[in-house]
Amino acid sequence: MRKYFMKTNRVGFSNWKETDFNLAALLWSNPEVTKYISSGGFSEVQIKNRFETELKNMELYNIQYYPLFDIQTEEFIGCSGLKPFNINENTYETGFHLLPSYWGKGIATEVGEAVINYAFNVIKADTIYTGHNPNNIGSKRVIEKLGFQYIKDTFYEPTGLYHPLYKITK
Repeated sequence: MRKYFMKTNRVGFSNWKETDFNLAALLWSNPEVTKYISSGGFSEVQIKNRFETELKNMELYNIQYYPLFDIQTEEFIGCSGLKPFNINENTYETGFHLLPSYWGKGIATEVGEAVINYAFNVIKADTIYTGHNPNNIGSKRVIEKLGFQYIKDTFYEPTGLYHPLYKITK
């Protein structure tokens, strides 16, 4: 049984472990998941690097894009959480990567609310940033529903596109 440090009504938040690479590969090798975050999908090396970044962020900052699990079935859903945006300014970035079978069910909004609450009340963040691929209308809706405010478009090298950037403050 997986240990959860935080739960919503349907989702348990855990921490990536060295033995979880298979879950990371399942998520980030899925072309539907990566089509909005990388122009050519993730190679095996990129998946390994991303996974190692999550482990390192936990080690250095006690945060990561946490693996998510369905509380009822214990099935892996994807990940969501925090990564450093500007540690010196106490700002973080959030996002969510969900397996397609969990899209359109309100999971992103549910975990987004939990991550925002965790960031402001546990991590004591001052500001949280997020963004989305301009072609990902679903993510845009979730981001706006969560209360983020648009700032500007910024170039995102992995897709070669300008992505809208948003922020929310406590």
